[in-house]
Amino acid sequence: MKEFNKDIGKRIKELRELSDKSIEEFAEELNIDGNTYKKYENGELDIPASFLYEIANNLKVDLNLLLTGEESRMHIFDVTRAGKGISVNRSNQYEYENLCNKFIHKKSEVFVITVEPKEKRPSLNTHPGQEFNYVLEGSLKIYIHENEIILNKGDSIFFDSKHKHAMEALNNEKAKFLAVIM
Repeated sequence: MKEFNKDIGKRIKELRELSDKSIEEFAEELNIDGNTYKKYENGELDIPASFLYEIANNLKVDLNLLLTGEESRMHIFDVTRAGKGISVNRSNQYEYENLCNKFIHKKSEVFVITVEPKEKRPSLNTHPGQEFNYVLEGSLKIYIHENEIILNKGDSIFFDSKHKHAMEALNNEKAKFLAVIM
């Protein structure tokens, strides 16, 4: 995992420098503490997938370039076979599988996210845009803007993702959901 973080951090640093932005300027644009950003760039901290999406948008590149170092090239369609999405294990809270990594100029990112049951409440995060979640298996508690909403298999939620939010697996079972981040 550490090597993966360092590779992503190197790509982000290179793109930031090509954009003629200092660490301080870029951290301010992303509305994050400079020291935390520096740890992301140095591969010392896991970068949440939603924040990677925000970085990619700021740098005007596809998320796939940050994750794999490869440019997206598909412009008519992109097929991802079952279980073959890019695995993005970006935090201890969630395991992400990117389902569309080769399509160029996407207007959204699509993930299957697995949430393992934990004993403590998950940390909240925010990112620009909107998000749609559809529960594929298990049950989730969604924390959003001072609300707690229970979703079961087949339930969905659409929300403004600039509000603090997090997902928690319930009933001591893992939960899986489809997430579309726009």
